[in-house]
Formats: sequence, C-alpha cells, structure tokens
Amino acid sequence: MASTMKEAEKPIRKVRTIKRAPKKNAIPPEILNDPDLASAISSLPNAYNFEIHKTVHRLRLSGSSHLALQMPEGLLMYGPVLSDIFSRFTPVLSVVIQGDVTYGACCVDDLGAQAMGCDFLVHYGHSCLVPLSKTVVPCLYVFVEIRVDSDHAAECLKRTIPRGSKVSVMGTVQFRDAIFSCMSNLTLAGHPCVVPQAKPLSPGEVLGCTAPRGLYDEGLGEGEQCMLFIADGRFHLEAAMIANPRLKAYRYDPYGKVLTEEGYEFGRMVELRDKAIGDAEDAEVFGVILGTLGRQGNPAILNKVLGVLRDRGKKTFVVLLSEIFPAKLDMMPQADAWVQIACPRLSIDWGHYFTKPILSPYELYRMVGEVEKKEGVYEMDFYEKGENNYWSNFGGDNAKRGG
Repeated sequence: MASTMKEAEKPIRKVRTIKRAPKKNAIPPEILNDPDLASAISSLPNAYNFEIHKTVHRLRLSGSSHLALQMPEGLLMYGPVLSDIFSRFTPVLSVVIQGDVTYGACCVDDLGAQAMGCDFLVHYGHSCLVPLSKTVVPCLYVFVEIRVDSDHAAECLKRTIPRGSKVSVMGTVQFRDAIFSCMSNLTLAGHPCVVPQAKPLSPGEVLGCTAPRGLYDEGLGEGEQCMLFIADGRFHLEAAMIANPRLKAYRYDPYGKVLTEEGYEFGRMVELRDKAIGDAEDAEVFGVILGTLGRQGNPAILNKVLGVLRDRGKKTFVVLLSEIFPAKLDMMPQADAWVQIACPRLSIDWGHYFTKPILSPYELYRMVGEVEKKEGVYEMDFYEKGENNYWSNFGGDNAKRGG
C-alpha cells in the first residue's frame, strides 16, 4: 500500500514542446508561391535552372542595393531578363551586367564588382572555386543546371560499348543531374559505373584545368572500359583525356543528342611541352605573368614561382595581364622565357604559338627538377586539393591566396 501511495505521489512530468525556428536559408512561401514572380520566370527557358527563388530570397536577406551579374557568353542573352526580375522583386536599386569574357569559375570578378560599387555578385554557370570567405563582396554561385535527355545518352552508349564495360561518367557542372541519371541507367544495364571526383569539385565535375585521374583499370582491357562525358564542347573533355590518356572517351552532346568517340594526341602534346621546358632551361630572364581575369592569378603561387627562379639566380619581372596573347608578350623581348599563373591550358593548347617558351607553374617545377616527369602522366590538378601539388591553387597553403 505504501508503495502504491509513493507511486501516486510522484509529480506528473510536463511534456515540453520545442519549436524550432525556421531555417534562415529556407525560401519562404511568399516567394515560392508568388504568381507575379512565377510569370516573370516563365520568360526564361524551362530547361535552365537559374534558381530565381533562391536568389530573390538571398538578396532580400542581404539588404544589398547594388547587384552585379556575371555569366559566360552563352548565358549573356538572359542577362537583361534576370536584371529586370531582380530589380522588380528585390530591394536592389541598380543591377550591373558584367560583360567581360568569363571562361570559368576562376574568372569570378568580385573585385570588378566592388570597383563598380556593387555589394553583391551572382555568378552564373560555374561552381564555387574561389571560397566565399575570400571574395570581397558577398557572392552567390548559380550552376544553371540544364535538364537533358539522360536516358538517350545512356542508351546511345549501351549500343556502342560491350555489355559489362566499366564506365566513368563525368561532365560539366551544368549537367550534374544527368551524370548521376546516366550512372544509374548504365548500372541497371550491367555496366559497372563510377562518378569520380577531384576534390573540392563536385563528383563527376571536370574543369578545363582539373579532372579526376587514375581512372584506367589495369585489370581490364582497353575495350572493357571507357569514359562518358556529357558536354556540348571539347575543352573540359580534353582535361579528362589528358588526365586519363589510356581511357577511351565518348562525348554526348546534350543539344545535338549525338554520341561521338573522341581522341586526343597526348603523345604529341607531351612532346611539345617537353620541348618548351627544355628551351626554357637556359633562359636568364623570366617574365612571370599573374592573370588578372577574375581570380585566375594566385599571389601565393606567384611568390613561390619568384622564389624558385631567384633561388637559381634567374632574373625576373612580373606582368599583370587579363588575357595573354603572343603579340602582347612580343612587346617585351627582354624575357627569355615566361611563366604564366593564369590557366595551364594556355600553355598546353597554345604554347607553341608563342615566340618564347611559356610554362605553367607545374612545368616550371619540372624544369628545375623539383618534380619528376612520369610517363603517361600529365598533371590536370590546378584546382585540386593536395599536399604535394604546390603548383596548384589548393596545393599546400596556396588556398590562402596570400600576397
């Protein structure tokens, strides 16, 4: 009885209800369900995801008054429409469309936006390469993902390669969803699939200067493995082929809906670059170019390059250039050779058009003997994280971009 009384005397615990505050980044219903905004968005192509609702929400939260929009030339036609939408549905007082050439995410021009008095930048068409903590104005990256017929891409490849062939699926960031859809489709059809990653890029994402490597499986024959690359051009695909020269490459053009087998003269490229490295060995005066197109140039790499050259008794001078052309460098005949800290593909693709050798940072380290040449390997890691790739933007402490 006493025990029963004690049980009865125990206080009843109250149930406490915890109400969580709405997530700051959650887009509110009044934006998602705004019929006028939906009508304005309908003037943009349905297949392109410009993430308008998200951008409107971010601009309202930020309190920004002067907005800059930056995009590659293929999207510039939509710039005026985007400008009208943000002028109408956000508190911004002015919108500037940046018209300078934009080759990739390395060209994000937060410095230019700041110089024009803008306090927010939306960069379209590329992933976030330059950390948001390093931009001088708040920046929003919009991939502009594009809906494509991924089933058709997978079906084309299935009819082309032997059943059971291993497939590495990659592409540009706009087709990220299609990459994973193709992987699922091909896996169900009996093809072992991988979506490789070169961190900090997204899985399957390839840049013109950075691509996953080591994809060739020595345990399989050349006819039993390949890469499927989803893109409308060859520039990014070539980076994947340079990084994996033994892997057969197929490119699916999502606009023309055509699958093609692609080739790259890897041996010829290496031969040309070896010659440039050899020709630069006897140079006494080096011109060192820091690219100023957006954030292409990294001051931390510049300082290391200057140190490497000066430690070996070389004379140096620094040139700032937004774009690098042979005629421009010919105006400075004092240089016996050049090192450019902008885009390694400039040296690889067009180096033989220049009067003097023009090396990438990786090639400079090859020249001075700090990096050994490896047969069948050419580094495509300019934006890949690593401890020993000190010529790259994320190698060692280069991500600090100190100057």
